[in-house]
Amino acid sequence: MENIAEISALVKLLDDPDEEVYQHVEKKLLEYGGEVIHYLENAWEQSFDSLMQERIENIVHQIQFKTVKEDLNLWYLSGAFDLLQGALIINRYQYPDLDEQKVINQIEDIKRDIWLGLQYEMSSVEKVKLINHVLYQQYGFGGNTKNHHDPQNSYLSQVLESKKGNQISLAIIYSTLAQKLDLPVYGINLPQHFILGYIDDSKQEGTEYGVLFYINAFNRGNIFGKHDVDQFLRQLNLEALPEYYKPCSNTDIIRRVIRNLISAYENAGATEKVAELNELQQILTEK
Repeated sequence: MENIAEISALVKLLDDPDEEVYQHVEKKLLEYGGEVIHYLENAWEQSFDSLMQERIENIVHQIQFKTVKEDLNLWYLSGAFDLLQGALIINRYQYPDLDEQKVINQIEDIKRDIWLGLQYEMSSVEKVKLINHVLYQQYGFGGNTKNHHDPQNSYLSQVLESKKGNQISLAIIYSTLAQKLDLPVYGINLPQHFILGYIDDSKQEGTEYGVLFYINAFNRGNIFGKHDVDQFLRQLNLEALPEYYKPCSNTDIIRRVIRNLISAYENAGATEKVAELNELQQILTEK
């Protein structure tokens, strides 16, 4: 129980005007980590002192940000197998109290509605058209064309609530649903765009990188072919590199989510967020 007594004593010192005292208190509280958040939030609610509230917010944010960094590092070092998990970790950067189970349940509900319509004899195109029907017509998802630079477009929990997202968040939802239904749909990292590929390893010979066709999750699941990707790259005067045609890794996808957020917060002038997101970006580039 001595911990509780020490934590309470430290919290009481948070309104001390002496900066040195505050730095000592801050350091001690940060060492405790997540277990002090509850006490800090209680103290914030009971305090009328704006300096104390600001200090509490700062310490809580530091603890939560440290947790996000640790979780992202663990996800990356364990092989980054679960794309949804990676996206949820980034989601917690802005929404630390995120109810992950709620997000998972929302995705499971959509998956169930697609599964109910799936039939064994359907072709791959028919299966994708079924996903499109459920996701875009039944549930009303779509690209946020009006406010494309809004950081909310990159946070999965917000996209599931508003039904509006950017290329990459919609592609994460789409490929997660497809893979949960054993359909081989994977992300493809195009410059200035993010698309999906329907992969058929058995047709590796006749197709480019085993991709049967491409899907644009931002544009209501529009299906298109390799020649459309060729044309897109020509318009951008870019060389047709292999990585623009074949699936990328989950790490690449989460890196791109972070890049989008950095750009959104740079636009908004949120320099502290940009600095923190650069730290997250750094975690995914370390070998």
